[in-house]
Amino acid sequence: MVDLTNPMAMHGGNGPKVHPHAAIASEDKPIQLIDIPLDAWRALEARAVEPNGYYLADWELAVNASVDGLTDASSLTAWANGKLIGLLPVISLRRAHRLPLPVLVNADAYGTLSTPLLDRDDTRAAATALFAQARQQGARALVFHSVSLEGPAMAAMRDVLAQDGISPRIITSHVRASLDATRNAEDVLRDGLGAKKLKELRRQRNRLAEHGEVTFHVARTPDEVAKALDTFLALEAGGWKGKRGTALKQRAGDETFIRHATNALAVRGQCEIVTLNVGDAAVASGVMVRHLDRAYYFKIGVDERFAKYSPGVQLTLDVTRHLCADPAIASADSTAAPGHPMIDPIWRERLAIGDVVLPLYKNDPVASLTYAVLSLRHHAREAAKRMLQQLRKR
Repeated sequence: MVDLTNPMAMHGGNGPKVHPHAAIASEDKPIQLIDIPLDAWRALEARAVEPNGYYLADWELAVNASVDGLTDASSLTAWANGKLIGLLPVISLRRAHRLPLPVLVNADAYGTLSTPLLDRDDTRAAATALFAQARQQGARALVFHSVSLEGPAMAAMRDVLAQDGISPRIITSHVRASLDATRNAEDVLRDGLGAKKLKELRRQRNRLAEHGEVTFHVARTPDEVAKALDTFLALEAGGWKGKRGTALKQRAGDETFIRHATNALAVRGQCEIVTLNVGDAAVASGVMVRHLDRAYYFKIGVDERFAKYSPGVQLTLDVTRHLCADPAIASADSTAAPGHPMIDPIWRERLAIGDVVLPLYKNDPVASLTYAVLSLRHHAREAAKRMLQQLRKR
């Protein structure tokens, strides 16, 4: 009988070699997120080779403490000379997908990005150590959902695995909208939307102004963010998300998480809430997270009574100008679904995102089985969606 807790069992004791530069993780058992020293986590955030606003400590710990189904996550951590150089929140494949296989999956951080935090000065060593710790815990593979496919973090993980003749296996991939905030905002908007569409949007804005002065506001301080969040939550709950029962305000754990996360991040200058007002009334609002030189457009809510004036688009035009005018921001991730009808035409840069299986051993049957099952599930879901769309058209 194979011992699935022993990383060498299925390979006759011949596991992947440990490379000399590796900073081997200090634990051979799961580490709870809440047990990671906060100062070390935040220091790694500042040194990350690739940003991920959804794995900031203040965000992920708020998710882990409050959101139904997403609490009590563990983590893989990499340390070197007493310094945290790598971090990936994880849960078991059994918990994530009800598959009883020795595989770890990135923990859902209530945001569509799972890129691990890797130290820019020790990126490959950090990746090596995370893999080593996963093996020590008995894992045969890692599964990433919505990971950046072309950034330096994935490049480092590919390189480390390649030394053992291992390649990642992509379950599915897509591109989503992003903003090059180093460009002039008006050039971005003109290139994306074209002169005719911009003229139409100006006309809509002028009509919107007939209901009151149109103004754009950015909440930054904790007090400002708390007040603006109330507005955002009310707008989101009053729209289609409220009708579907998926608005943050409709679930106590979700509301607790977003209140705690935005407050804590605002204290550190890592959260903004943007609002478009008509007179004294808000018609659109959005939450943005900031990490290093990247912003993340988390969610927006709109007053659907003003739908004919495109309030979400109007807000995003102002957000584009706001981010392009900020020298601290080089890019923005829409974190939107591929082909999103609102933001794709405005932000024309693209980020490659995918679901990936990273085998931890060469020719490993558990990794292959995981890939096969998750791929089959993905294709089945996509086929069901297409059938439903066809039925709706009849």
